[in-house]
Amino acid sequence: MPSAEKAGRDRAAHPVAFDDRELVRRAQREDKEAFEELIRRRQHRVFAVAGGILRRREDVEDIAQQVFVKAYFSLKRFDQRAAFSTWLYKITVNECWDMLRKRKVRPLVYEADLSEEQARQVLGSAEKSSNQPDISDRLEARQRVERLLDGLDERDRLMLVLKEVEGFSIEEIAEVLDLNANTVKVRLFRARRRVVSQAKARGD
Repeated sequence: MPSAEKAGRDRAAHPVAFDDRELVRRAQREDKEAFEELIRRRQHRVFAVAGGILRRREDVEDIAQQVFVKAYFSLKRFDQRAAFSTWLYKITVNECWDMLRKRKVRPLVYEADLSEEQARQVLGSAEKSSNQPDISDRLEARQRVERLLDGLDERDRLMLVLKEVEGFSIEEIAEVLDLNANTVKVRLFRARRRVVSQAKARGD
C-alpha cells in the first residue's frame, strides 16, 4: 500500500533530511533523534549567545546544558509561530540573565564620543589578529577583545558579539531580545563607541 510504503520511508529517513519545522513536529512526538538534530544545528550559536553574556567558559557550558534540557521539556508547548532557533536563543538569553541576577553582577558602563567607523576599525583589527596562524597571537587577540568588551553591560555585550562575531542580522537580534530594530541599531552604535573608548584608554 502506498501509504504504508511512505510511512516506512519516513521512519527510515535520517533527521538531517528534514527542515526545522518538520524536526520540531517529530520531536514533539518524542522522536529523540529529531531533537538531537535540532540541537546539533543550533548548539554553536547557543554557546555563542551565552558567551556573549557570560565570562567564564564553565558558566557557558553549564548554561548550554540547562538550555538544551529546558528546550527538551518545553518543546511540546512550542507552537512554531516563531522560528525554533529564535525560541532557543531566547531561552539561552533568559537563562544567562537569571544566572547574572542571582550573582548580582553589575558591569561598569563607559561612555565615549567616537564614530562608528572608529569602532569598526578596532573590532576589525582584532578580528584580523585573531586569524593569524600563531596560537599565542590568537589567544592574545582574543584576550584583548574580551578586555575591551568588559566595560559593556550584558545586553550591549551580547548584541555586539551576535552582530560582529556571529553574524546575526539586526532583525534576528531584535527578535531574540524582544526589541525593535531601531533600538538595536542605536545600542550597537553606542556599544561600538564604548569599545573604542576603552581601546584608546588602554592603548590597544
